[in-house]
This record gives sequence, C-alpha cells and structure tokens, in this order.
Amino acid sequence: MATRSSVPPPDSPLGRLMATLPRGGKVEWIGLRPARDTAMVEVDAVEATPGAGLTGDRYNGGSGKRGVTLIQAEHLPVIAALSGHESVVPATLRRNLVVSGIPLVALKGRRFRVGEVVLEGTDACDPCTRMEDALGPGGFNAMRGHGGLCARIVQGGTLRVGDVVEAL
Repeated sequence: MATRSSVPPPDSPLGRLMATLPRGGKVEWIGLRPARDTAMVEVDAVEATPGAGLTGDRYNGGSGKRGVTLIQAEHLPVIAALSGHESVVPATLRRNLVVSGIPLVALKGRRFRVGEVVLEGTDACDPCTRMEDALGPGGFNAMRGHGGLCARIVQGGTLRVGDVVEAL
C-alpha cells in the first residue's frame, strides 16, 4: 500500500494512471528569497546545488527537502480570485519557480527534470501565515490546496526561465 510520501508501484493500475501526464511543463518565473521578511528577487537563472539549495536563496544550506519550492502558474488566478484580488504576482506567494503546463501535484514523490536539473517532489508547499499580510485576511485559506510543491535537488545545474519540466 502506498504511504503519504510514496507513489504506488509503477506496474499497478493506480501507478500507471499516476505516471501518465498529458505533456511537459515550462518554467515561467524564478524568484529568490534572500532573507526572512525581505522582498523576493526575480532572476532569469539560478544555480541549484544538491543538499544546499538555490544560490542566493535564504533556504540555501538548509533542509534538502525544501531546496526548491514550485507553484502552478494556472493556480495564480484561482488564488487571486479566492483572496479578492484581480491578479497576484508570483513574488507575493514566495515560491522559487512558477511552472505551467504540468500538474505539480503529480510530481510529489517523483523525480522530474527542470532543464538540466533533477528534482524530487518531497511534499506539498503549504502556505504560511505571511499570506495573511501578503494577500489580506483569508489569504492563508485562499492558498490552501494551491501552495505548490517542495522539492529536493538530486542533480544540480542551472535553472532558467523557459526550461522544460518533465517527469522522469
């Protein structure tokens, strides 16, 4: 039986369904959190190092399970609508990568490639209490279920805006 952090056997009916993705994705935006309570810095590319994280990000050198945080581009309008805004810019949500075209939830517990970098989805990236300040009252709840994915870096390299995202 599959546990919360694992995927079912690939040869099982559920495993085959979970491994089938309609297409790859694409990196739309990259941001770094240089320090706690500071504004995100938008970049076109960043170096990803296994066991360390993203160069210039506050989590660099910290927990390997949260080396990179990703959020679904298609969820940005949903978060905006649920929090009462016309739109939400990626930096507001404090995730490193905004990815379109591939369902991030399908990458939890799996390895996937982003350009030349290999990541492994470790857990959902639940919202933090900062979302109340960023989005206003109810911002935390507006992001629940839409917070994205945390991933560890398996194989390092450079992440770039425009990189293809594909399950391995």
